[in-house]
Amino acid sequence: MKFIDRKREMSTLEKEYNRENSFVVLYGRRRTGKTTLIKEFIKDKNSFYFFADKQNESLQINRFKNQLAEHFKDEFLKKIEINDWDTVFDYFISKIGDEKFVLVIDEFQYLCLMNKGFSSIFQRIYDEKISDKNIMVILCGSLISMMYSEVLSYDSPLYGRRRAQIKLQPISFEYYKEFFDNKSKKELIEFYSITGGIPKYILEFDRNKSPLWNIENNIFNKDNFLYSEPKFLLQEEINDLSRYFSILNSIALGNTKLSSICSHLGLNSNSITSYITKLIDLDILEKEVPVTENIENGKKGLYKIKDNYLKFWFSYVYPYQSYLEIENLSYPLEKVKNEFNLWVSKIYEDLARETVLNNSEIPFPIKKLGRWWNNNEEIDIVGLGDNEIIFGECKWSNKKVGLSVLLSLKEKSKSVKWNNSSRKEYFILFSKEGFSDGLINLSKKDKTIILSDFK
Repeated sequence: MKFIDRKREMSTLEKEYNRENSFVVLYGRRRTGKTTLIKEFIKDKNSFYFFADKQNESLQINRFKNQLAEHFKDEFLKKIEINDWDTVFDYFISKIGDEKFVLVIDEFQYLCLMNKGFSSIFQRIYDEKISDKNIMVILCGSLISMMYSEVLSYDSPLYGRRRAQIKLQPISFEYYKEFFDNKSKKELIEFYSITGGIPKYILEFDRNKSPLWNIENNIFNKDNFLYSEPKFLLQEEINDLSRYFSILNSIALGNTKLSSICSHLGLNSNSITSYITKLIDLDILEKEVPVTENIENGKKGLYKIKDNYLKFWFSYVYPYQSYLEIENLSYPLEKVKNEFNLWVSKIYEDLARETVLNNSEIPFPIKKLGRWWNNNEEIDIVGLGDNEIIFGECKWSNKKVGLSVLLSLKEKSKSVKWNNSSRKEYFILFSKEGFSDGLINLSKKDKTIILSDFK
């Protein structure tokens, strides 16, 4: 599989490599391709890569030492015993001399987990032995909470050392065509609606089969890692899985307000706010408010699962595990098939919203973008400029969008209270199947109407 995307991240790494000395922190949730990015970056460079694990510290030191012996072809080093990190790093520095070198410690947080003082130890080693050498240090980790506490936070001993930090995000949809051969935009959107830009999930799918085939044979397959992925993804970050899972399942079922989550679970808000805050910190949940409101406006806030796969899993795997465990797939599959178009339509809205920012037909810079809703109505896309506003509607249906959709959007736009007396209004429509002739003709005459089939 060829290396896909990550141009910005690779550019940052190369820029740091060209400094005489650099310290980079690379972090992000599991499966986003951090290790693949690192290996692509160092493949043509003098480098040493160490992958930390959960063994005790003495075993980690010994493994680090033995990998150094392999790297520098030093049989004598293999035979001697070393019990401290200082000696290991003294050897490392003596071997590389003045040449440019990249040192990578992957899953750095496990070293901190095995020794609570390791961040302080590494900070001292870095300051005394590495910081004045021609060395690029990359610390990589996937336990976001620990990477914050041990490396990034103000209270961390390593605070202030990093020259750059990269939070690796999922692959953008625009690169999906590079993973799949001969797939239409519609099919790519369907795959994206489940895998959500996580390279490991994309590669696990049989890309010659349909999304529904993959759901049945991969996600609903107990022997496939995807079946239990959220448990492994979250169990190292959090302790009470059952409470977190109940909250995520409730949100996946449509209980997106704090009050409705509490009502569904039979709990008061004080019982779950800390859990929700933790899920937001872990980049699993996000809080949305109408785009014309401030995020601090908690009363109108809705909670959304950010990751498409987690959202899918809590919607169609977690609630039906009693069926899936005994391999009775018929009911869960029927549920997915009946709701799949509706499922994809929600993701289509997210993708359409992203494209608005780069749409050259929109004649003003968008400073704030999101959804808008009140007690009675919802608008898929609202973008705000200085005194301009654009309203958008997305239709994932099997028929062309006509004038009635535009008229309905214009009517709903009247409810949006923002610079009402002087604003300049624009309207953008997205459609899977294109637009009626009447709507196309009107858009040619009226430049405030923008059409995007996004096929």
